[in-house]
Amino acid sequence: MIDDDEVLSWVRAAAGAADAKGHGEVVVLAVGELLAVTSYFVIGSGRNDRQVKAMAGAVEEAVLAAGGPKPVTIEGLDTLQWVLVNYGDFVVHLFVDEARAFYELERLWRDVPTVDWRGEGGADAAAWS
Repeated sequence: MIDDDEVLSWVRAAAGAADAKGHGEVVVLAVGELLAVTSYFVIGSGRNDRQVKAMAGAVEEAVLAAGGPKPVTIEGLDTLQWVLVNYGDFVVHLFVDEARAFYELERLWRDVPTVDWRGEGGADAAAWS
């Protein structure tokens, strides 16, 4: 069984990479209490499809560099409007801005805690939004 602190380190690596290649506004949601299939969502966006593609590549590299796994699946690389990178324990959602505004995942999951992915507090860094 994978330790939650280890998963959080991979989540932070993914969020940092998405933030560095995107234009900020990366959010991490702790969905594990309500969703049995994964523990965290990382949500980020880019201004265009090239930026989303760069974000997806950077996320993969950063998670591997942090000692994490390769993705179980990657979907959306054909259109680059919504790329979903599934790591099992966490899922990275990368959108072009218009798609992120349309799907509003943060609004749909507004009742779950957000995670301060820049901090070092682990699960204790989660705060109800």
